[in-house]
Amino acid sequence: MSASKQRKSRQYMLLVAAAFIAPVILAKLALTQHWFDYGVTNKGRLIENELTLTQLGLGDVDFDHQWLLVYALPKTCDLYCEKTLSSVHNTYKALGREMPRVSPVALTHQDLSDAQRNIIQDKKWQVQAMPSLAKNILSQSQVLIVDPLGNVILSHLPPSEEAALPAFGKAIVADFKKLLKYSRVG
Repeated sequence: MSASKQRKSRQYMLLVAAAFIAPVILAKLALTQHWFDYGVTNKGRLIENELTLTQLGLGDVDFDHQWLLVYALPKTCDLYCEKTLSSVHNTYKALGREMPRVSPVALTHQDLSDAQRNIIQDKKWQVQAMPSLAKNILSQSQVLIVDPLGNVILSHLPPSEEAALPAFGKAIVADFKKLLKYSRVG
């Protein structure tokens, strides 16, 4: 074999070896340099400390062992709050065929106005007065996802800008659909 053929043969061998070794080296670097978020698949904030409906003062209300979409409204519901309420209502509607497995609940500090009731004209919404225990725990407006056993799993904080409301709704739908897909309860 001539020297030029032998050189080309070695070059091909090195290229093939590099093609198999380079991905392994890149993967090791990605792991050691923390280039990725590990295991983050949810869009909302995972509730780390155990929080149940009973701790919120809602243990005596019968929700028929369903998943809950709980929107804790702020103390005064202004125009932005109404738009957020509309977004949460549309999020519930976006669940599609999974809607029967979910009950939407609105926790209010005061009675809803006629305009707010028109937003959630659907009879499936349960409007509850905010229990005193929940007032202490839920210091700000948020959307909670509660499993059929009464455990609060995820929390979504409404965005500060109206333009971010569609993305807010999509994040809740994504989390809910994933939970409902893997759940055999409720």
